[in-house]
Amino acid sequence: MKDVTPLTDNWTLRHVPDGGPVPEAPAGEVAARVPGCVHTDLLDAGLIEDPFLALNETAVAWIGRTGWRYDTELGARATAHERTDLVLDGLDTVAAVRVGGETVGNTRNMHRSYRFDVTDLLDPAVPTPLTVEFTSAYTEAEAVRALLGERPNAYPEPFPYIRKMACSFGWDWGPTLVTAGIWKPVRLEHWSTARLARVRPLVTVDGSTGRAELRVDIERTGTGNATGGGTDGGPRLTLRARVGDHTASADTDGSRAALTVEVPGAALWWPRGYGEQPLYEAELELLDADGALLDRWRRRLGFRTVTLDTSADAHGTAFTLGINGQPVFARGVNWIPDDAFPSRVGPDRYRARLTQAADAGVNLVRVWGGGLYESDDFYDVCDELGLTVWQDFPFACAAYPEEQPLRSEIEAEARENVTRLMPHPSLVLWNGNNENLWGFRDWDWEPALDGDSWGEGYYLGLLPRVVAETDPTRPYWAGSPWSGSWDHHPNDPAHGTAHSWDVWNRADHTDYLDTVPRFVAEFGWQAPPAHATLRRALPGEELSAGSPGMLHHQKAHDGNGKLDRGLARHFTPPEPGPAGFDRWHYLTQLNQARAVTTGIAHWRSHWPVCAGTVLWQLNDCWPVTSWAAVDGDGRPKPLYFALRRLYADRLLTVQIRDGRPTVVADNQSPDPWDARVRLRRTAADGRTLAETTVTVRAGARAVACAAVPAALLPDPASAKEFLVADAGDLRATYFPVRDHEFAYPPPRYDVAAVRRSGGRTDIVVTARTLLRDLLLQADRLAPTAVADQGPLTLLPGESATIGVHGWDREDPPSTAAVRDALFVVEPA
Repeated sequence: MKDVTPLTDNWTLRHVPDGGPVPEAPAGEVAARVPGCVHTDLLDAGLIEDPFLALNETAVAWIGRTGWRYDTELGARATAHERTDLVLDGLDTVAAVRVGGETVGNTRNMHRSYRFDVTDLLDPAVPTPLTVEFTSAYTEAEAVRALLGERPNAYPEPFPYIRKMACSFGWDWGPTLVTAGIWKPVRLEHWSTARLARVRPLVTVDGSTGRAELRVDIERTGTGNATGGGTDGGPRLTLRARVGDHTASADTDGSRAALTVEVPGAALWWPRGYGEQPLYEAELELLDADGALLDRWRRRLGFRTVTLDTSADAHGTAFTLGINGQPVFARGVNWIPDDAFPSRVGPDRYRARLTQAADAGVNLVRVWGGGLYESDDFYDVCDELGLTVWQDFPFACAAYPEEQPLRSEIEAEARENVTRLMPHPSLVLWNGNNENLWGFRDWDWEPALDGDSWGEGYYLGLLPRVVAETDPTRPYWAGSPWSGSWDHHPNDPAHGTAHSWDVWNRADHTDYLDTVPRFVAEFGWQAPPAHATLRRALPGEELSAGSPGMLHHQKAHDGNGKLDRGLARHFTPPEPGPAGFDRWHYLTQLNQARAVTTGIAHWRSHWPVCAGTVLWQLNDCWPVTSWAAVDGDGRPKPLYFALRRLYADRLLTVQIRDGRPTVVADNQSPDPWDARVRLRRTAADGRTLAETTVTVRAGARAVACAAVPAALLPDPASAKEFLVADAGDLRATYFPVRDHEFAYPPPRYDVAAVRRSGGRTDIVVTARTLLRDLLLQADRLAPTAVADQGPLTLLPGESATIGVHGWDREDPPSTAAVRDALFVVEPA
């Protein structure tokens, strides 16, 4: 059986000048962590300040512009095996790998692994030095740019010229922290006779029978890499497979083989909200002619079918995912790397963040193309939680050259990662790129390119071919946005996937109501992170919207200007400077939640024409003002709680249909919904002016509407009336005018705090007037405190109980402290 020696200990890091002298660099060795990166090693050694805090990001820019060397020692050669390979699962990015002073390989791709035969380089008696020396990513990228020529780019950084996480070079929500290092595990593999070089499980369902066809590449000692082709290998070997309790076996004397395990009556894997997520333990063993075990492959598989309906209809061109024959409304979020230093993200952090997504009702996570193919830990959690995954290939917001040295690297990384991710039932779609087809058409790329390659050959040629050849069980889409062909504009909302960014950039969020895209793959609205996150990230700073740290942690072009213009369309602007910061913070967070609510509620109400919304974005990679629902410290913004309501199986809203308010019962549950809706036309002072009950009957996974009776329609001329719709514990409101035009009474309410068992504290708020979008910012009570609800609208006499976890003191917070942490919409 193959033996594995992890190489995690006794690494050192040393600066290697890449150009001129670097006075900030350490003079000697630093202890290094593997997996890790240079930034985190220097941080651990106390040689740099945390680049996530204050303005420290700019002070460490030198790290990405120089060379670095990692050193350790390999143990003596293992004499019990014929072959020893050095396996590096991930190097970031451009490196020379030397064993015993001899270069065994050079790397230039963060997104793939490397394997080198080092059998003859290991000393049988004493340790052998291992060195991994990194060249600056800038040096490599700028050299490739000089070789292949300048290409258009949405950002002034050379990321299209190197196969590295693009957002390392900064984004409109991320810092510029250009990393280098051994970011994934390293090990020695000792083996004899043969090993499993590649296993591709093609998982299908035929009627009630699940099938796992395992296509296997075998490497044998002395025959080279068996994945290169040919069937002549050597002595007979046996493959023995098991999926659940079902088995199959096959003999082979070649370098390639296949065997199929059938599972009658296979339990189907479903997205959350549609069924369970059964996973089958799968195992493949490779045995020699004497029956001795040589190698083993283990994964978990799930049986399900995936379809992508892109048929033409009366509305344009559909884009609807189907799982096991069931069309699915995608309640989605976009995922970016959860840390600017991705080696710090492990299984626990993936589980925490993805559980937040699942708890918000999300059923689809799009892994965005400026980031990574995430580790298997990510997809394992998605498999368990029923989160379907849309995986971008790593291309974003730029023209990418199609020539060497990039093209062969891109094909190699694509084949490796398509294979690696095949076992995961959660993975349902491969997508070619983020916004590059759109950029070619709309961002003035075509004249600048003047005939140069820009990536079209990847998205419409190479990548669909790789997916079809490697994993034909999953659909491929060329890009996002993409209309399906050049016959339509790439971002035509009537065809395929659409990105809605004009609203945030140039308009008001009510403009979301003007279109019904077939699938909204990106849209969003910015807001600052939680107050406690700001206090940690900007220690000692007097906070204001324009304070130095706040501006540094706002990476979007004119981001604060767009926030302020968005506020001014609905609210009286807060007082500028520190005096108005708390109000500005509350209102910008509220406006973010309101904007996303406007879009999702509208688009979801048009199911099945619109088949999904994918919020930009779920998470952040550092503390920053951004579009995220969960900030860089893992704290939920008010948007998160709005998303939990919007992505629930049943959603009650008031929409405008044919020019008049209409109650919409949006039912994505498997059971019919007869919604008895209590409608009240209500005055600003809380009096009920008119009342009735209507029944709205929505079938399973269907939407039903009922026009609001004329007598219940608020009088928009008075700016003192609004509509309340209640169905059980669901509430929708409709205000005919904007907040700064409505006659809100000065808010009055009573507060009580009660300590409960189990570490919970209840904050009970009783309204004495109309309270619109009452929000408890629990982190103002204590940095560890988290509320279980977001903004609430209460009528006079109503009470709400807000649960708080993370308040660790014996006594509950004081009434004064609670009031300081409560915010509500106030009169203009």
